[in-house]
Amino acid sequence: MGDFAGSSFDSELLTEKGSGIYGIVGAAIVALLIPVLLSMMVARKKKVKQRGVPVEVGGEPGYAIRNAQIPELVEVPWKGASTMAALFEQSCKSHPQDRFLGKRKLLGKDFVTASDGRKFEKLHLGDYEWQTYGEVFDRACSFASGLVNFGHNVDTRAAILAETCVEWFIAFQGCFRQSITVVTIYSSLGEDALIHSLNETQVTTLICDSKQLKKLSAVSSSLKTIKNVIYFENDGSEKDSGGISNWTVSSFSEVEKLGKRSPVDPSLPSQNGVAVIMYTSGSTGLPKGVMITHGNIVATAAAIKTLIPNPGRSDVYLAYLPLAHVLELAAESIMLSAGCAIGYGSTLTMTDTSSKIKKGTKGDVSVLKPTLMAAVPAIFDRVREGVVKKVEEKGGLTKNLFNIGYKRRLAAVEGSWFGAWGLERMLWDAIVFKSVRAVLGGRIRFMICGGAPLSADSQRFINICMGAPIGQAYGLTETCAGSTFSEWDDPSVGRVGPPVPCCYIKLVSWDEGGYKTSDKPMPRGEIVVGGFNVTAGYFNNPGKTSEVYKVDERGMCWFYTGDIGQVYPDGCLEIIDRKKDIVKLQHGEYISLGKVEAALISSDYVDNIMIHADPFHNYCVALVVPSHKALEKWAHEASIKYEDLSELCNKAEAVNEVQQALSKVAKAAKLDKFEIPAKIKLMPEPWTPEAGLVTAALKIKREQLKAKFKDDLQMLYQ
Repeated sequence: MGDFAGSSFDSELLTEKGSGIYGIVGAAIVALLIPVLLSMMVARKKKVKQRGVPVEVGGEPGYAIRNAQIPELVEVPWKGASTMAALFEQSCKSHPQDRFLGKRKLLGKDFVTASDGRKFEKLHLGDYEWQTYGEVFDRACSFASGLVNFGHNVDTRAAILAETCVEWFIAFQGCFRQSITVVTIYSSLGEDALIHSLNETQVTTLICDSKQLKKLSAVSSSLKTIKNVIYFENDGSEKDSGGISNWTVSSFSEVEKLGKRSPVDPSLPSQNGVAVIMYTSGSTGLPKGVMITHGNIVATAAAIKTLIPNPGRSDVYLAYLPLAHVLELAAESIMLSAGCAIGYGSTLTMTDTSSKIKKGTKGDVSVLKPTLMAAVPAIFDRVREGVVKKVEEKGGLTKNLFNIGYKRRLAAVEGSWFGAWGLERMLWDAIVFKSVRAVLGGRIRFMICGGAPLSADSQRFINICMGAPIGQAYGLTETCAGSTFSEWDDPSVGRVGPPVPCCYIKLVSWDEGGYKTSDKPMPRGEIVVGGFNVTAGYFNNPGKTSEVYKVDERGMCWFYTGDIGQVYPDGCLEIIDRKKDIVKLQHGEYISLGKVEAALISSDYVDNIMIHADPFHNYCVALVVPSHKALEKWAHEASIKYEDLSELCNKAEAVNEVQQALSKVAKAAKLDKFEIPAKIKLMPEPWTPEAGLVTAALKIKREQLKAKFKDDLQMLYQ
């Protein structure tokens, strides 16, 4: 009965009052409860839900599985919704009066001058202003008609280059009303990649936010096919279209009004038509355009919708990730299919203390109070870091209560039958976690995570503190975001769940790396995805397409991901390696760079890290972007004097402190000695998408980092 000792029952109270009525009643209660509790424990141990099951498929031999709950692959959310245009129209007509898209009213702007003279913009934002499904549908139809009247040739492509907002979504859906393929481009993409993307797809109409006009002006002479530019005027920026006078330029609202005055009959797309050419900010070279069909998007939305617990009109989704990223595009498509409300925000205005929020103004989550949200691991890591920092600052009783509550909730999640009781959970939620949940608005009930692996520690921390499950998605742009998805009732961490119901997952042996489907106790191999979410290949790149897309004898297309996975007995997948990240060291050992990075980034001192291995040496090294707060706190406590962060990063004491911390984390993660960086370099400047060193999903761009810091890496090996 060891579980009782750590419970909220007071065992001494029962002992002291063991005679008389207390003893009789207490004994009776215990006698009645013990059989019930023991049966609960036995049932809990025996019950293992089968989430994925083996299935016979075509193509290259391997170990294949499907979702256990739905035997046939899901293709559409309901009959007739086989394209994004049909899904949008039918959903809008099913929920005409329900809230759909919301944005905050801009009340004013201020500029704050820092001590070094730099000026920072601060926004005063009001409440969310909402448009219904019916109103949004009307606006999309007007924009579609306006595009044609504005001069866009419906046989050519349009591109969207803007941050996530209401108008982005309306422009996207408007294009589909005229079967126009949309080219999506990250707003943070560099000039060379921007020129390449627009010229390769021969875009004639570019839709952007007004602050992009200046960037376009600088590269206008290199853009060969652009004829029309439509800009969003909703960000409060001044229009600066100087230098692009050779294009027809108009505001989004003007195009809407033009379409409203002169409506044009829709020309709707087919299921196999290309809806989106999505340019990914890949880790090497110029970006590749992935051709995503209408059928791909609706299949993903339909499949993942079945895995989210009861999404519907009462839900509010916070939209802030880039819509040019497949994770956000898929998430908003799911919300559309479920009739949810979508409120737009940004990473710079998300919380009350976000960098662009004026003092006294509430952040997006405080005003919206979302029930659903998506995030990349870096966001969850920052939430965790912020909560831990606050708890440490308060100290004393607050810290003790938090630690006790966290341990009790952790025991509940990991299988302690007593800790799972609702009464105790309610107690800790009220005492400890209510204020933590307020960080994200207080109403979050489910979260989607994708874009990169989420560490087990961060996943468990968010589970407990936010009181909500995380559906960890695994997929790529080439598989339209969704390939696997961890289910809401799965308490495990570090896995990415079974296949989503619209596809199969197959492992194919990779003999060179030592991963085989015959491995025991779990089959291992390269992850291959086949099904309705597998995209149509790379635009204008048949060579690369044929390398990784294979059609089997049954006509199904399979995408070879390059990732290595293993399948658990319950049918859940775990990502364990990546073919491109494996380097053979001088003495023959293989080191997986991604695996080591995933382990070491959990250190409190690490904000970002890149492991580098030279095959002519027998050890690896690392470039580390330290957590400024953690490193400066250590320096203060260690009485280390420095002028600025650059000087601190160059101090031998700081390097030694971080390296020792990394060694401890590495040993806890059971890394081999050759996987622990023998030397490190602390990098004072953060790696950002704007600098081209990480993707929009904040995954490192290994080749760009190696090129930029070539000299530093060479010095580490001297």
